[in-house]
Amino acid sequence: MKRSIIHIHEELCNGCALCVDACHEGAIEIVDGKAVLISDIYCDGLGACLPNCPTGAIEILEREAEAFDEAAVEERIAIMKREEALKQQSQSRGTIHAGGQHSHHEHAGHHGHQHGQHGHHGMGGCPGSMARKIERPAAASAPVQESPKTAPVDAGAPASELQQWPVQISLVNPSASFFQDAHLLVAADCTAFAYARFHQDFIRGRITVIGCPKLDDNAFYAEKLAVILKQNNIQSITVVRMSVPCCGGIVQAVKQAMLSSQTIVPYQEVTVGIDGQLIS
Repeated sequence: MKRSIIHIHEELCNGCALCVDACHEGAIEIVDGKAVLISDIYCDGLGACLPNCPTGAIEILEREAEAFDEAAVEERIAIMKREEALKQQSQSRGTIHAGGQHSHHEHAGHHGHQHGQHGHHGMGGCPGSMARKIERPAAASAPVQESPKTAPVDAGAPASELQQWPVQISLVNPSASFFQDAHLLVAADCTAFAYARFHQDFIRGRITVIGCPKLDDNAFYAEKLAVILKQNNIQSITVVRMSVPCCGGIVQAVKQAMLSSQTIVPYQEVTVGIDGQLIS
């Protein structure tokens, strides 16, 4: 079948293994100092490894490839986990039997631990960050509403309105299908804790990405959001920030992304006070 799949340019690869750490399916390994796609069936083509490559050695292209096999991925991850557990047991036994020769074995153990780390992350790092669409009942997927100016009381039981996973700007794949034709919500992560009706008033009908403009790299946010805008037909952007000054960084990241991608879409900005009230 013809589908999206990664391609690794060996001449550009420096063997840093960041892509190994980023791949959730264990599809990439370092072989002779270069990243290698082990098999087409392990690659979902979503490109979680792409943003992590510092040399631009990885791209997503359309070619004839075997279908992605989720069952094979699960089996591979299980095998890698068992191998990693056996390695750690072997290293532990080696340390116990080392006796007084601490220096040599401590060095060997440290090298083995580093190798083991890559083996662990190669099996997916955090499998929970695999991109996925969350289907919601029709009633919960109402059309996008204008953001409220006050915080009305909710007498009913609230339901989650989240339509996709992951949500962290650093983790989302710009090529994920849920971004296509989406109304995009870009939120400072504290806003969901401060504003009680965040799901109903902001997440509903939108694809959500969040970040912390104080603790993270806003330049990276701008670059990532620019790629999302370039690759997808984004319909609108809503930015929700806290009233604290440092939250202005996420606003600037979005505006810079629109400018650098030369993609201007309908835009609105909402500010939440630390008391949970909407300010603007």
